[in-house]
Amino acid sequence: MLERYGHGGDLRTAEETFGFPARQFIDFSSNMNPLGPPEGVKRALVRYAEQIDRYPDPAVRELRTKLAKLHRVDEQSILIGNGAAELIDLVVRALRPAVTALAYPCFTEYGDAVMKTAGSISPVMLSAGNDFTLTPPMVEDMEATFYMLGSPNNPTGQLVDPKLIMKLVYGGATVVVDEAFMDFVPEEEKYTLLREAASHERLFVIRSMTKFYAVPGIRLGYMVGSPHKIAELRRLQVPWSVNSLAQQIGEAVLDEAEYAARTMNWLQEERPWLIGRLEALGFRVIPGKVNYLLVRLPDIPGLTAAGLQHEMGRMGILIRDASHFIGLDESYCRFAVKLRHQNEWLLEALERSLSKFREAAAR
Repeated sequence: MLERYGHGGDLRTAEETFGFPARQFIDFSSNMNPLGPPEGVKRALVRYAEQIDRYPDPAVRELRTKLAKLHRVDEQSILIGNGAAELIDLVVRALRPAVTALAYPCFTEYGDAVMKTAGSISPVMLSAGNDFTLTPPMVEDMEATFYMLGSPNNPTGQLVDPKLIMKLVYGGATVVVDEAFMDFVPEEEKYTLLREAASHERLFVIRSMTKFYAVPGIRLGYMVGSPHKIAELRRLQVPWSVNSLAQQIGEAVLDEAEYAARTMNWLQEERPWLIGRLEALGFRVIPGKVNYLLVRLPDIPGLTAAGLQHEMGRMGILIRDASHFIGLDESYCRFAVKLRHQNEWLLEALERSLSKFREAAAR
C-alpha cells in the first residue's frame, strides 16, 4: 500500500514496492505544480549556503510583511508555520473543541488532529450524487460549534460556498478553512476568506506555500486570523518552527508573478484536456477547480483502486488510491494534473491497465 503513512508522494515506499529508483517514477499521487520550483528558489538556495550559520528570525517578520501586503491584511493577523499540517494541529490543540464537524471525504489530518486532543467528530458524508458538494442542509445536520472544512477540498477538489461558511461564523461557530490549494483556483478572490478571517475571532484560514510553488520538502504554510487569536496561537507554537531556508524561499516565491501566471495558463489548458481523455476511457471525473482530479473507475469486474494502483506502479506511474479517504470506496482514485507529455504517459498506462482488467474479467 503506497499510502502507508496516510499521504501520496511517498517515493521511498514506491521504491520498496516496485523496485524502481525514485527518480524513475512519474508521481501522480502528489499534487505539486509540475512546472517545478521557480527560479527564485534556486537563487535563494545558492545564497543560503552563506547564511546557514545564523538563527532564523523567530517572528518570521520579512515573510509576514510580504504576505500582509499581498493579502491586504494586518501583519499581526498572520502566523507562519512548518507547513499547513503544523497549523492544523496547532489550532485544534489550542482551541480543544469538544466536538468537531468534518465533511467526509476530507484531508485525513483534520481527524488526526482532533483525535490527538481526545475530541469527538460529528461527521457528515458528502454524496457522489451531487459531486461531493457541501450544501446548507448538510451543515444543518452537523451537531457542532467547531468546523474544519477544506476549500478546495482534498480529495474532491470542490469549493465551499463562502456564504455558507460565514453563515456558520455569524451563527456562533468557529470555522477553520483549509485553503491549501486555493492558489490554483482561477476565481480565487471570489472564494477565499483570508481577509474576512483577519477581522473575525471565530474564523481561521490556512494556506500552504509548498504545493503551488512545488517546494514540499521545505514545509511552509501560514494561517490568517484575528490579531488577538493569532497571538494566542503563536504563544503555543514550538520555538524555531520555521527554519531560515523556508523563510527565505517563501519570500522569494512571492515575487514570482510570471511563474504564477504561467501556472494558471498551464492548468486552464491541461485540466479540461485531461478530463476529456479520462472520460473517453470510461472514468467519471468529479468536477473541481484545482490541479488534481478525483475519479470513479470504469465499471469493469474486478477493477479496484488498489489493483489499478499496483498495475500502474509496475509501469513506473504512481496514483493515489482514494479508498483510504473516509467516505470513498474502492472505486475511487485521485490523479494530479501534470504536463502534457506526462499526462499522455498516464493515459497510455491507464489504457493498458484497463485492458488487462477487461481481459481478466472476460476469462
